[in-house]
Amino acid sequence: MNILLTGGAGYLGSHTAIVLIEAGHHVVLLDNFSNADKDAVTRLERLAGQRLSLIETDVRDTELVQQALVDHSINAVIHFAGLKAVGESFAEPIAYYSNNVGGTLSLLAAMVNARVKTLIFSSSATVYGIPQYLPIDEHHSILPINPYGRTKAQVEQILEDTARADESWRIANLRYFNPAGAHPSGLIGEDPDGKPNNLFPFVSRTASGEYPRVNIFGSDYPTPDGTAIRDYIHVMDLADGHVAALDFLLRDEQGFHTFNLGTGRGYSVHEVIAAFEAAVGRPIPQQLSPRRVGDVAEYCADVSRAIQVLGWQAQRSLKDMCETAWKFQSQRNQS
Repeated sequence: MNILLTGGAGYLGSHTAIVLIEAGHHVVLLDNFSNADKDAVTRLERLAGQRLSLIETDVRDTELVQQALVDHSINAVIHFAGLKAVGESFAEPIAYYSNNVGGTLSLLAAMVNARVKTLIFSSSATVYGIPQYLPIDEHHSILPINPYGRTKAQVEQILEDTARADESWRIANLRYFNPAGAHPSGLIGEDPDGKPNNLFPFVSRTASGEYPRVNIFGSDYPTPDGTAIRDYIHVMDLADGHVAALDFLLRDEQGFHTFNLGTGRGYSVHEVIAAFEAAVGRPIPQQLSPRRVGDVAEYCADVSRAIQVLGWQAQRSLKDMCETAWKFQSQRNQS
C-alpha cells in the first residue's frame, strides 16, 4: 500500500514510517519542517536502506497535497502534522487552530478531491481533560482544558461528522497518551527544536549537560510522591499501533473508530527520572518548580479496546524508553 504521512519527518511520523516500511508498505513523507530536522530524513533513509519520497510543504496547501495524493497513488493517509505543546497553545491559540484544525480541513478537502478516504488521525488523551475516573476509556467525556486539546477535540468531531455523512470513509482516531523513547538503533528519536516541552528529551539533554537541571513542575499533586503521573508509551509501540490500525481499516472497516494508545500503567516524574538515572549511570540534577497551567495530576489509559479490536498491546517497558532515549541522545551529541 502507498501511505502518505503528514508530519512524516517528525518524532512520531519517522518511527511509524520505518515500521510501515518493514511491514512492506511504500511511504511518502510530507512535512514543512517547522519542528523537524531534514537530517532526520537522511537518518531514516539509512535505517530503511532506501531513498524515501519527500514532499516539503505545509498540509494547508490543499492543491499541492491533492497533487501528492494523485501522483503517488496514495491509498491511505496518516495525519501527524500539527502543533503539540500544551503551554504554547495558551500563548498562541490562533496558530494552533490554524495548524491543527485548518490543516485537517485542508487535508480532508485534498483527500475528497483525490478520492482517498482512508485516514488515521493523530489525536491525544488531552481531549479528556481532567479525568473523572481512572483508567480512562474511550467513553470518557470530552472536556479538554487547554487550546491544544480543544483543537484535537474539534478535529475528532469533524472526522466523525465526515464519516457519518459519507459511509465510504474509513477513519481510525488514535488518542495517544505520552510517547517516549527512540528507535533501538539510536538513529531517530525525539529531537525538538529549542527547549523541549516533553519530559524525556528534557531529561536526556540535562543528563548530557545541555541544561543544568530538570525542572519538576509541581510536587504537591495528590499522587504517592506528589509529582504528576503519566502513561508513557514507547514510540515503537505507538508506531506498531498505527500499523495495527491501518490493517484494521484495510479490512474494510468503514466509519469512525476511536482507540486509546497507552500502556495502562502510569509513572510519576520522580519515577521517570530515577529510571533515567539508572540508564545513564549517574544522578541527574533536578529542581522543584510550580505547576504548569493546564497540567493534571494523573493520566492513565484503559487500552482494552485496542487489545480486543486491533490485537495490539504495548510491549516495551519504562526501562526500554529510558535506554533508547539515552542512546539517541548520546549519538546526537557525537554527531
